[in-house]
Formats: sequence, structure tokens, C-alpha cells
Amino acid sequence: MISASKRLWRTSPLTYLALVLATLLSIYPFYYMVVIGTRTLDSINDVPPPVTPGGAFTDNFGRVLDNEAANFLTGMMNSIIVASVVTVSVVLTGSLAGFAFAKLRFRGRNVLLLSIIVTMMIPTQLGILPLWGMMQTLGWYDTLYAVTVPFLVTAFGVFMMRQYASQAVSDELIEAGRIDGASTLRIYWNIVLPALRPAAGVLGLLTFMETWNSFLWPYAVLTPENPTLQVSLSFLSYAYYTDYSQVFAATAVGTLPLVIVFLLFGRQIIGGIMEGAVKS
Repeated sequence: MISASKRLWRTSPLTYLALVLATLLSIYPFYYMVVIGTRTLDSINDVPPPVTPGGAFTDNFGRVLDNEAANFLTGMMNSIIVASVVTVSVVLTGSLAGFAFAKLRFRGRNVLLLSIIVTMMIPTQLGILPLWGMMQTLGWYDTLYAVTVPFLVTAFGVFMMRQYASQAVSDELIEAGRIDGASTLRIYWNIVLPALRPAAGVLGLLTFMETWNSFLWPYAVLTPENPTLQVSLSFLSYAYYTDYSQVFAATAVGTLPLVIVFLLFGRQIIGGIMEGAVKS
């Protein structure tokens, strides 16, 4: 007889069918974005609509670059800088604080951790007005500091790394490092951070995606001459007329950095998710 655990892990044709359908539904929006981005504006309105890529991508993207109102290249470069800096900072500060909350003993640790968790319950939109006033006071309006500095540390990153560090890093390893004479920072860099690498990969991807796709706050503190990518894309649409072939061509190019990041770190990210699921 087949045990219950073995039956649980067995796959059936229905399982494969469901996975294939889920994959197709997930990929189709990106595929259709490429189709529209490579078609002329006239062919988009054809009935039935086109389902295969065309050969007008160069012309469409050329019009994006010629659109002075969008400043697409400036937006792309600004987004790369902001997303990269924020991602590195969130991973480092989150792992360092998570290690401290999980493995170090100090007065007020639980109160501080509770305070950080409480901030996760406050909607981001509630802080836009006071934060906007702060940027004006500091003279950071229309600078990349305004869209970078407020997000260098996140409560989610600290909480996530704290939960992972409490299971992935054993007390024996830390004690062994102390016996060898290593400082707390040395233990963090040589022992803790390598152990947190799977969780750091997941946190890095989520942070990069969130920062890359951020629109409301950059739209509030940056001018059209110095936008991020998402703000730049918004200027490709007009109130009475939208060139969808131009918009989708720019969106396809703007999605490439996310695809590249996932291809480079996808195996480690998936491994981190699976390892976290097994541990939990």
C-alpha cells in the first residue's frame, strides 16, 4: 500500500494541466505587451487583435526616445540608481538588525521589535504629506535623495531577516566565533550574513521590484525633467490620446531590468523560498 505521505507528493495529469494553465495565464500579459509594442498603432485596432509580434518596435521605441516630455533614458537611469541603492541598503540593514534582534541580548529588545512591527500597520499614504514637507525643509525636492533616503531601512526587511536568523543561525556558531576572539560585526559578516543569503536574495528581489515599480512618491517629489521610470511612463499617456504602441514598447524595455535580476538570482531566490518553507 502507498503511504499518505507518498500520495501527497505524487503528481497527476490534472496537476500538470493546472500548472501549465497557471504558467500561460502568468506569461500572457507580458507576451501581449511585446506584441503591442512591436506593432503599429493602426494594427492594434484590427479585429481580431494581433497575437504575434510585428516589426515596428524600432520605430515605436524611437518615438519614445524622441518624446521630450517623457525623458525616458533619464527615468531609466534614475530608477536603476535608486532601486540598486535601496536594495543593497535594505538587505544590509535588515540582516544586521535581524541578527541583533534574533541573537543578541540587550535591554528593550522586545519593545524595539514591537515598535518596528507596529510601523508596518500604518499605511504608507498617511506619511506622504509630512514626508513631503520634510523633503522641502531639507532641500531634497526634485533630487534622488528624496526617493532614496526614506526607504533605506524597512520594517518588513528587519522582521523578515529576524525570523530567518532565529532559525538559520545557531547559537553554537556565534559562541564559537566569540571564543575565537571575533567581534560582533566580524561574526555578522563572516558567519551570519552567509547563513542569511537565501533570505537576503528573496528580500533583495522584493525590494528591487517594489522600488522599481514605485510611482506615487516619486511622482510627488520629482519633476518631469528628473523622473524615475514609472513617472516617465506616465507622461507617455495623454488625456485625449494615447499611443499604446509607444507606451507598450517603453514598458517592455522598462521591464527588462526586472527580468535580468530574476534570471541572475532566480535559483538562489527560489531556493531561499523553498528552504524557508521547509524550516517553517
